Amino acid sequence: MAIAVEHWNLHKRIALQVLLIVGVRPALLMLGFMLVTAFLSMWISNTASSAMMVPIAHAVLEELYSVPRGKDIEEGSENPTFELQESGSQKEETTLDNGQVHPVPPAPSEPRAKQNQEQVRFTQGLSLCVCYAASIGGIATLTGTAPNLVLQGQMNTLFPKNPNVVNFVSWFSFAFPTMVILLVLAWLWLQILFLGFNFRKNFGIGSQEGEKERAAYRVIQLEHRLLGPMTFAEKAITVLFLTLVILWFTREPGFFLGWGNLAFSNEHGESMVSDGTVAIFIGIVLFIVPSKIPGLTQDPREPGRLKAPPAILDWKTVHEKLPWNVVFLLGGGYALAKGSEQSGLSQWLGNKLTPLQNVPPPAIAFILCLLVATFTECTSNVATNTLFLPILASMAQAICVHPLYVMIPCTLATSLAFMLPVATPPNAIVFSFGGLKVTDMARAGFLLNIIGVLVITLAINSWSFPIFNLYTFPSWAHSNTTASCRVSPENITTPTP
Repeated sequence: MAIAVEHWNLHKRIALQVLLIVGVRPALLMLGFMLVTAFLSMWISNTASSAMMVPIAHAVLEELYSVPRGKDIEEGSENPTFELQESGSQKEETTLDNGQVHPVPPAPSEPRAKQNQEQVRFTQGLSLCVCYAASIGGIATLTGTAPNLVLQGQMNTLFPKNPNVVNFVSWFSFAFPTMVILLVLAWLWLQILFLGFNFRKNFGIGSQEGEKERAAYRVIQLEHRLLGPMTFAEKAITVLFLTLVILWFTREPGFFLGWGNLAFSNEHGESMVSDGTVAIFIGIVLFIVPSKIPGLTQDPREPGRLKAPPAILDWKTVHEKLPWNVVFLLGGGYALAKGSEQSGLSQWLGNKLTPLQNVPPPAIAFILCLLVATFTECTSNVATNTLFLPILASMAQAICVHPLYVMIPCTLATSLAFMLPVATPPNAIVFSFGGLKVTDMARAGFLLNIIGVLVITLAINSWSFPIFNLYTFPSWAHSNTTASCRVSPENITTPTP
């Protein structure tokens, strides 16, 4: 589905439409790009969403900072927020009406340098907001980023008796509020860091729309106009996408009987159809539905024979755009988890961590978040999650804590790769466009990492409990080494006040 959305440019249409609604005021422009990128990353890869949004952001910035032709440089800019960009070597002298040339006084150059510095900082902030929103948006859905799928796969591998506790609905109910809070805090932090505390200026309150803002808005309008009206393929993909999401939400929601419970239930009344079954079904439909309305078009090579329009997807497109390396990495991670379990390595490592039983569970979750968030800055988030989850599952069994209480924070923390360009592909894409130093990304990402860890700790100790039933150690997590784990005050993971 993500490949179909990208192939037919539906994601670009969505992005440009939102930007037209939000406008180009500095703070709102940052918010608009973050909202669009985060929403796209919920459904398509964060790499693809970043690769699409960064060029749009730089095109808008070029219009905001371009020098109008035929305008006297000394008149300045009509826009109180975005000023003309000049290097220090430009316009060091001015010509008067009588033809005499006099040097420009040094005093006006200071505000000009300040304006240039503000432009550079806003460019950096807008670039970073795209890559950060791509990483944050992926945590909201089970299919948004690979570590979430690793968690679901490891749960089904390590705890085959679990009643499908991690599914699309339960994960969305937990992760979407977490994503929204983290996205808003990231927007506020980047706004303060790169635009300053003058919120009236950042939001354009009390100022008239300048020529440059109108030019930047026209760029977005032009890009949107070039897409033309929605094609039949885009409409079909939209319908299939909404159908996929609705089927995911209503398959086995938990608070009422879903279609999976009613039509495809086992002897226990549980749905035998999984989220993967729905995804495979919609994927097959994409290979069948035509990309154009079938008509009476004749095949020019064979007159008299009707020509069928191509399908929305074909194997060549899928083969070229599907990230096969991630598929093999996921499969290898599941094999590694099973091997660690069968060999006893996970159990041995978990037993070595039994002294943590004396540490309050909220402190354990917080420490693990910090550890994984630091680790994922230097390694792949999928590899980090694959490495840590089997160990944390065994540790949870050894200290009689609900496995998801430590596995979910670890999974979310792998997406907190904000400090280094090599930490995640969106960071590398933004860094490759220039205008950023490693120190700029590290400075913005360090505090954002801390904010992310605190938000995850809040989420896992509050609304995650009723969603995943984290109050007691579950029966499906019992093993030979957890025979002593029973419902007792010591085994309750409810955070202490």
